[in-house]
Amino acid sequence: LNISDNSSSADPLTGSTGPTNIPSTMSLTVVQHEFNSRNNNKAHRTDEISKERLIVRRGQVFSITLCFNRTFRQGFDKLQLTVETGPQPSVSDGTQSVIDVASVEETQPSVSTTKSKSWGGTIQSTQQNEVTLAVSSPSDACIGTYTLTVQTGTPPTNNKMGSFILLFNPWCSEDEVFLHQEDEWQEYVMNEHGLLYRGQHDAISAVPWTFGQFEKDIVDICLWMLDFNPKKGNPVKDCVARSSPVYISRVLSAMINCNDDSGVLVGCWDGDYSDGVHPGKWSDSVEILQKWYKQQGKGVKYGQCWVFAAVLCTVLRCLGIPARVITNFASAHDSDGNLSIDTYIGGTESSDSIWNFHVWVEAWMRRSDLSGDYGGWQVVDATPQESSEGLMRCGPAPVKAILEGHTKVKYDVPFVFAEVNADEVTWAIQPDGSKRKVMSNPRSVGMNISTKAVGKNERQDVTNNYKYPEGSAKERQVYELAVKEICGSSTVPKLEPRPEKPLAVELKFVQGSKPINGQDIVFSLSVRSNSPTVHSLKVTITAHSIWFNGLALAELLRKEEDVKLQPNTEVTIAILIPYSQYKWKTQASTTIRLQAMAVPSSGGDTFLEKKNIKLESPALTMITPKICKLNHDFTAELVFENPLPEPLKDCSITLTGAGLLEKPCSARTASLDPKKKLIMKFKVKPYRAGSRKLVANFHCNLFKNIKTFQDITVN
Repeated sequence: LNISDNSSSADPLTGSTGPTNIPSTMSLTVVQHEFNSRNNNKAHRTDEISKERLIVRRGQVFSITLCFNRTFRQGFDKLQLTVETGPQPSVSDGTQSVIDVASVEETQPSVSTTKSKSWGGTIQSTQQNEVTLAVSSPSDACIGTYTLTVQTGTPPTNNKMGSFILLFNPWCSEDEVFLHQEDEWQEYVMNEHGLLYRGQHDAISAVPWTFGQFEKDIVDICLWMLDFNPKKGNPVKDCVARSSPVYISRVLSAMINCNDDSGVLVGCWDGDYSDGVHPGKWSDSVEILQKWYKQQGKGVKYGQCWVFAAVLCTVLRCLGIPARVITNFASAHDSDGNLSIDTYIGGTESSDSIWNFHVWVEAWMRRSDLSGDYGGWQVVDATPQESSEGLMRCGPAPVKAILEGHTKVKYDVPFVFAEVNADEVTWAIQPDGSKRKVMSNPRSVGMNISTKAVGKNERQDVTNNYKYPEGSAKERQVYELAVKEICGSSTVPKLEPRPEKPLAVELKFVQGSKPINGQDIVFSLSVRSNSPTVHSLKVTITAHSIWFNGLALAELLRKEEDVKLQPNTEVTIAILIPYSQYKWKTQASTTIRLQAMAVPSSGGDTFLEKKNIKLESPALTMITPKICKLNHDFTAELVFENPLPEPLKDCSITLTGAGLLEKPCSARTASLDPKKKLIMKFKVKPYRAGSRKLVANFHCNLFKNIKTFQDITVN
């Protein structure tokens, strides 16, 4: 060998030119490799997560480049790739695949796999000692972290290339999470910002939320969540099952709450948040997930339904499962499973309840585990309410099954069906302990089911996805079918048609002025006779502040009047709740339930009316540019005016926003005088381009968690 001869000649096997001073008999080894992460991640729509680490989606080709110690001779030198995931990788389980890399002349790579779990590899190009490979993963591969090893030479030498992450692929038609429309991909997978809906069915408010699924560390936290799951049982079987979005979503439903598995959030509904964070103060999943990871699985305090749902949505989107947050107004909690929400007047406490609203997630997937067409949106609920197969979780429950009353379909369809379609029945407890039905309402549960519309900050009503029109023959038919399947045919109640004639006495609350937090509440009760007889009535009016789950928090008013109602006439009773009377009793919740009950002195039917009102809080205003430059500061100005005749204490404003602020930014002031404005200015330096949402939260002693947001385009 003349080592001073650096001339090149054509390789007789490959036709490529290269140094001729390296013996062809030298064993082939990899001296350098490149995962081409920047280009691969962009093609796989994961470059928002990272441009430095290889993160790809299943069912889609990615490329890697290998640099050898000598010229690669195509057709003579052999390459094998081994990809592995999980604690005990196995070809038979689909957690290991050995790939004989095919040359460009071959049409199909030879793959050593079973059960159609076929990884593939082909040579894309060669240039002297550099080879670029195209690697393909099956569309049903297990998601997670994989290691890649290249085998070369004879005897074979193992060259460890490192690790990469494989996610679900909603852009792949063979993947079980495939979505058809580009605008839906952008909304349900790629959008890091959203709106959650709260309040009540006739006073719906939009709350901004930062999902932040592509923020720093989030993908690692999501995968660690699957590994950390203490209820996963056999870790090998758990890893194999990670090919299924049904399995993954069910695991996550349990792991987002910490009731029985060291999950992310601690729920709290008693109003005492002194050792944690008020659930209404959160605006950002990222802070919650990072805090949980930093605490190594110790639950973050505190969450309620919308927080559980928003964090679950973040994790699903991060892993590649399309997801959206759903709010069901007047949501039933049917604890005994009879599809009837029973409440009692005069004694017995009911374990059933109707929440002002409840929030869950819909995840998009095929349901190959079921017979029948139940693919599409699935309800997945992380709020700990009832146990499902021994854990606090719910779903995935096919929305199609809920609509049709198919309550035997997996998972947890009866519970969700009741949430949107149970009947409300009110009973009066008699002196002898017996109960008498006062009112039956088949229309009061499941109203204005809402989600954020695709591509815009508007509410989309999806009630018709869950139930047929209230009062229709089809809706009652479905309800009857569901009761039969759940309770058995012998217990199906007679379906009561909606009365065509008006009640003998009608009660109705009438709003006097808009209910604004900080002002007196003015209403009246109309008591109207629709009959030709005189009615002597004892009318009791109560007002309570209530939790969003419908439970009473504090009594604000109790008023009793005797009313003698002449035939076909109307009597009006004035209702006044002074601000001084409710201000300290509405700190935990600004929803008030008015209730009126009219009991005839001569016996007979009791008449009942309920109305929830939501106090409107003063506005928080944000002033920012709508367009800004990457890595350039801009100013966000926040303005809040104290509407009260007394000072506000412990005032704070907190800003969050994926791509705009790497961590929450807060400012405080000890006091804000009556009728004065608080103006705070923040410097914001965007670190990621694209459409962003800056979210602000105002908090003080008398007004809790007033939010606003501004959409900002970062160029």
